Amino acid sequence: MPVSLDIVIPVYNEGPNILRTLSALEARVETPFRVLICYDFESDDTLAAIRGNSTFAQEIRFIKNTGRGPHQAVMSGFKASHAPFVLVYPADDDYNAGIIDAMVEKATQGNDIVCASRFIPGGNMVGCPWLKSLLIRIAAVSLYRLARVPTRDPSNGFRLFSSRLLKRVQIQSHQGFSYSLELLAKCHRLGWRVAEVPAQWRERTEGKSRFRVLKWLPAYLRWYFYAFATTFFRRGSESVALKAATLPADCFSSNQERTRP
Repeated sequence: MPVSLDIVIPVYNEGPNILRTLSALEARVETPFRVLICYDFESDDTLAAIRGNSTFAQEIRFIKNTGRGPHQAVMSGFKASHAPFVLVYPADDDYNAGIIDAMVEKATQGNDIVCASRFIPGGNMVGCPWLKSLLIRIAAVSLYRLARVPTRDPSNGFRLFSSRLLKRVQIQSHQGFSYSLELLAKCHRLGWRVAEVPAQWRERTEGKSRFRVLKWLPAYLRWYFYAFATTFFRRGSESVALKAATLPADCFSSNQERTRP
């Protein structure tokens, strides 16, 4: 059966977590899928944990990061994907696999992004450090209520993208998981459809998070303000929006169409 979904999992010494996560995916996802394990270095203990376990029936590919860090790991996964839909999934998440089929269903209905949302009925966020939680919630409320971005969880990196979006829209981010907010803001600018499903989020209990709140904040703010500019100044025809979505966020030409949505 043809693969409909590539699940990109960026890893960094996730040996204690990865087998539980892969087992959950295999047990709870009915959509034909394969897993792309995106890693930085050959001695990463994630690789040994997977290679030492031969019980998984699903195809698992190991994708060597062309650079270093989580951003480039995800970009390497995107480049290696050939499926109609691509899902970025946390290596330590063994509890959300049951929503993936619903995300794919939303995508097959014509949504170019499907967000796993912690802030809609059925979703929650447990154990998040206070500063990270505060910033996430401020961004979520302001982008949804004021900028009218069509999701109540705009910063979650656990997200499904259509191959159309990844092929047609240039990713300009270089840090962390800010590409996810960038693609959401550009999809909003294009007027392409976005959907969401409720998801859980729990602070990890094993391994070390590579999320760097203060270090990556400027990269997130760039696309945060881009989303506001889209809502109030720059949404127009798809051809104009697509051109804008492949330009830097601060490239505002006076001769381009400026309309309210």
